[in-house]
Amino acid sequence: MSQATVARPKQNREAIFLFLPALLPVLLLSVYPLIRGIALGFTNARAGLRVDTDFIGFGNFGKLLHNELFWDSFRIGVIWTLSVTILQFVAALGLALLLNTDLKFRGVARTLALIPWAMPPVVVAIMWRLLLHPTNGPVNKVLQDLHLTDHPINFLGDFSTALPAVIVVGIWVGMPMTTVTLLAGLQGIDRSLYEAAAVDGASAWRQFWYITLPQLKTVIVAITSLDLIWNFNSFGLVYVLTAGGPGGKTMLPMLFAYNEAFRYGNFGMAAAMGDVMVVVIIVFLAFYLRNRLRSQA
Repeated sequence: MSQATVARPKQNREAIFLFLPALLPVLLLSVYPLIRGIALGFTNARAGLRVDTDFIGFGNFGKLLHNELFWDSFRIGVIWTLSVTILQFVAALGLALLLNTDLKFRGVARTLALIPWAMPPVVVAIMWRLLLHPTNGPVNKVLQDLHLTDHPINFLGDFSTALPAVIVVGIWVGMPMTTVTLLAGLQGIDRSLYEAAAVDGASAWRQFWYITLPQLKTVIVAITSLDLIWNFNSFGLVYVLTAGGPGGKTMLPMLFAYNEAFRYGNFGMAAAMGDVMVVVIIVFLAFYLRNRLRSQA
């Protein structure tokens, strides 16, 4: 047996010990709570001291099938997720293309573009609540000064405007991260491709369609997948903005599960809702990634 063969197991053990400090927090703070949360969905766990918790199998899931309020929140969550992700991507792509040009004060513009991402969601939500305030908010003042409306609009309190207003805020918050990612992808594209296309007489639109987008496919798949997960699991921003109101018009699934757990004390049912959301997002992402990756092959 060679000396190198004998030394390899020792090196592997050393590598494991070096890996443990990074692995333990992940196991304790992410993996264990996830497994614990999934398991709670199969129990009748409730809030309170010395409350018995029993295994009830798929009882919570059977009740969820007939819970119209939960599925209505799920519908709102899908609308929110797709709207924010798609519009956020379109806006971020346009901004990334602009920041990738020889723009004057480009460094300052890139720094300013990161401001929404650097702010905590709670601070962003409070700021937008002030901006959209029906009587003192500057948005209503500007609209009235431009004679676009003759009365103040309660953007976050009206049934017809609450969800669109929250979607706009969601786009504003998430756009910087998507912009930075797409900008990094744009800067990695070989400039000679554009030069060759320009020599062949390709217009700016054809260069974008046949060079930029194909070269960004991998980046687009990665960032849109992350955005779908983040947006579907959004909680803090919408909670501070509307707390799910008015009349449940912005009640996302995460907010619904939160209320079930911490307002009504039904931890088992809330965990079951979380289990359903995890399964749905995994299935959706599996189909999305498979179709996108297949189109690249």
